[in-house]
Amino acid sequence: MADHAHEVTERTHLLFPRARYDEEARSVITKEEGALAGTAIGERLAYNDYTTIDWLHDLVKDSYRFRALHSRQGLRAAIICNFDACSGWIAVSVIGALMAFVAVAVDLSVATVGDWKYGYCSRNPLLNHEACCQYAEEEGKLCDQYKLWGDSYGMRFGIYVGWAVLFGIISSSVTMLSKRALPSVAPKKDYSNSIATSVNDGLTVGKSLYMSAGSGIPEIKTILSGFVIPHFLDLRILVLKAVGAVFAVATGMSLGKEGPFIHIAACVGQFVVQMFPKYRENGKKLREILSAACAAGLSAAFGAPIGGVLFAYEEISVYFPRKVLWKTFLCSMVAAMTLRALNPHGTGKLVLFEMNYGTLYRPEHYLVFIFLGIAGGLWGGTFTMANFKWAKWFRRLPTIKDNPVFEVFLVILITAALQYPNPTTRAPGDIIIKNLLVSCSDTKDTWVCRNERRDDGRWDYIAWLAYGTLVQLASTTITFGLKVPSGIIIPALVGGALFGRLVGQWVTTISPGIFAMVGAAAFLAGVTRMTISLCVIMFELTGELEYTIPHMIAILVAKWTADALSKESVYDLAQSVLGHPFLDTDHALTLVQHQSSALVEALIPPATTMVELTVNVPQNNKVPRKILKEKLGYLHRRGLMDGGIVLVQKGLLQGYIAEPELDFGLNKLGQELGDDVDVRLLGDAEEGEYDLSTFVDRTPITICSKAPMEYAVEIFGKLGLRYLCVTEEGSGKLIGFVIKKRLLIYLDGLKHE
Repeated sequence: MADHAHEVTERTHLLFPRARYDEEARSVITKEEGALAGTAIGERLAYNDYTTIDWLHDLVKDSYRFRALHSRQGLRAAIICNFDACSGWIAVSVIGALMAFVAVAVDLSVATVGDWKYGYCSRNPLLNHEACCQYAEEEGKLCDQYKLWGDSYGMRFGIYVGWAVLFGIISSSVTMLSKRALPSVAPKKDYSNSIATSVNDGLTVGKSLYMSAGSGIPEIKTILSGFVIPHFLDLRILVLKAVGAVFAVATGMSLGKEGPFIHIAACVGQFVVQMFPKYRENGKKLREILSAACAAGLSAAFGAPIGGVLFAYEEISVYFPRKVLWKTFLCSMVAAMTLRALNPHGTGKLVLFEMNYGTLYRPEHYLVFIFLGIAGGLWGGTFTMANFKWAKWFRRLPTIKDNPVFEVFLVILITAALQYPNPTTRAPGDIIIKNLLVSCSDTKDTWVCRNERRDDGRWDYIAWLAYGTLVQLASTTITFGLKVPSGIIIPALVGGALFGRLVGQWVTTISPGIFAMVGAAAFLAGVTRMTISLCVIMFELTGELEYTIPHMIAILVAKWTADALSKESVYDLAQSVLGHPFLDTDHALTLVQHQSSALVEALIPPATTMVELTVNVPQNNKVPRKILKEKLGYLHRRGLMDGGIVLVQKGLLQGYIAEPELDFGLNKLGQELGDDVDVRLLGDAEEGEYDLSTFVDRTPITICSKAPMEYAVEIFGKLGLRYLCVTEEGSGKLIGFVIKKRLLIYLDGLKHE
């Protein structure tokens, strides 16, 4: 059931702060919107939660703002124009720098808190193991300032589990503070993965969402596609996400902080753009900055600026023109520069896992890289299905569904019991990767290298690698979806590195670390279906440009194999499970192409619905207020906060007015007027008339009912429309209108046929 203490109404705002109403006119219209009142497209209010932004309207709105700004004369106007032109570059630079500071704070906190499971620094408990022993190691001395918990294995294991459980409870409890109730947006779903649903009246569904749980990437993709999710980018959520991520990663569970960094970066971007009205008051422009911010998040997480740009383009953004690419490039670069200057790892370099294998692969090794790709794809394809089935079964159990903190407790106990005995997987995720990618050709004295120098068959070492691989993959499957901030990137890299190192034990011609590196990329590609961006991230992570081709081979094979098993990546599946209204045009076209003769007329609402949502405007262009209130009531009862009513005369379409503007006009502007008062909807208003014609869009996009369904998918996807009016073939009369969410419901039905 929805949590009434955190109940969110349709009027709660996220991406735009609510402007204060004027005491007389109760106006919330910006100057740019006011300029559009006299045009055919009409003016708009700020967007409601979980509604779609109007990309075309925001495009024209920005053009009006631009022309108004450049029509002024004088030195002051010239300075303002130049600042306006530079404001986007300034904003992304500030975002990149701030994100690097946040990332460093989280990284250092994770390192310190995570090391408390093993011991403490006697001279300063706030120092992690590396910082505590830095000077001793530089001088070649034994570090005696870092104290382990107890002398026996049993005591160390018990304290390790105790700290891990405590950290998990803290992280999950912090996540509980981010619970919000949201309005209905999708057909009823009974999945219990990070949401709780409740039926209101058979037509609408309310659900609760833990804003700081998971990676946040599915929600960010939904926001960037044009939808508004309430409170998801609040500064409060940023703090909860960062604090929760620190303690979640410190538990040692199979999760990472790199995914949550994308959400944190978007929150930073939302915070910064409040200082720039050009972006704050325009949904389309705002999403340009948020796209750039997401790139800075990955850049700060991995020290991979180019990979961050490509990740934003390939995986996150829906709208990504060249000007956004350039701003994203700058934002990612500034984040990397600031990160390097802050030097959180003490190396003075951005490369996180710098390697120098000193050996070259040969053509016969291509077969091994292909094998790693197949293995990564098999796991990626089965992981999405297994995680979905696990969530559908286990998280529907009453005890787990009602007590998400208890689920975290159970998973920590299982993970700690299985991982701690294995020397390979006892360390944090990034340390595990670094140990597995290492080349043992030099004198490195690590546990991995000591075992690989043995000449006694080392079957116990091979058994530990195999055991670690199975435990890592299984624990990742049950961990993903917990009510804590978590990402899938590091766990997938760890699982792939373990498997690659295991395979490398039977290929002795080159370093096993090479196969660990390629295996890590393959397993992550299988889960996320990332390709170009992942390849670049891997050589930025390791500094090994020579192994670009092996990465390309393994990544492509992994993607093909995973796609053969399941078309949805882990992020796509999360969007479906969470019920977020996201239109992926590629997947949508694939679904439509399997239908023999899908036409747009299949999207037309029932005749009774069209009667309820259609207003026949008489020749005087006025309609009684009572009729409009009835139409607004129909919209509210059906939960169509993203809908509106269509205006027709003699069956021909004349315009469209959206629910927010209709509600505002009737209940704010005309709250003191009677129901019998006539409301002007079309034509020029006379002085003193009750006029809502300024809110009417008289330029609606139309499509013939006999048009192929592919037309509707492409129009909604490429133009970013909120609605599409459907006309009758031959006569041109209006017979229906379709909002974007109705198309999504239709596609969801095709998916489950």
